[in-house]
Amino acid sequence: MRESAVLHRVKQGYTTGARSLASRSIVGLTRTRVTPNALTTAGVSLCLAAAVLVYFEYRNEILFYWVGAVVFVVGSILDILDGALARAGGKATPFGSFLDSTTDRVGEGAMLGAIALIFSRHGNEVALGAAVAAVAGSFLVSYTRAKAEALGLRGDVGLGSRAERVVVITAGLVLAPWGVLPWAIYLLTATAWLTVVQRILFVRKQLMERSP
Repeated sequence: MRESAVLHRVKQGYTTGARSLASRSIVGLTRTRVTPNALTTAGVSLCLAAAVLVYFEYRNEILFYWVGAVVFVVGSILDILDGALARAGGKATPFGSFLDSTTDRVGEGAMLGAIALIFSRHGNEVALGAAVAAVAGSFLVSYTRAKAEALGLRGDVGLGSRAERVVVITAGLVLAPWGVLPWAIYLLTATAWLTVVQRILFVRKQLMERSP
């Protein structure tokens, strides 16, 4: 219980810090004609490009893994800034929110798919299975939150949200030439599915508290 509270405080701290940094970075963009949807499109395009780059790791591990990691991080940052721009510039729209949520899954799914193909190429069936499970788990993490909020409940608990997954994937790519990528995917899979279970239990608790 105590450990869970500490982890929650850590997550709260860096989440608040990231949002504060994004808000400060977005001030200049609010005065331009750049739209949140343009940032969303640019972000997912970079994540797709990163997935393609990573797939070619067999040509030069350090070059393609590292360049792919950088492009993936930049694309993910743009995905953070699109929401900040929408809020700060009064440019939020229902379609923009829908597009943002959809492209989040596309970019992350493409990267995990590329990593799964790498594991298949290397004959690592255990890591390949973990990558497939990571795709399902990461999608369910987002789905459980969306479904909870559609019911008027909170569903944002757990350590396996998208920001954490981006950090784990990026670290795995950077250290991939030294054999760390499979372990990063194992960690990602475990935290994603743990978060799904946490959110299911959290929603159940809220519904029980609502019951007379």
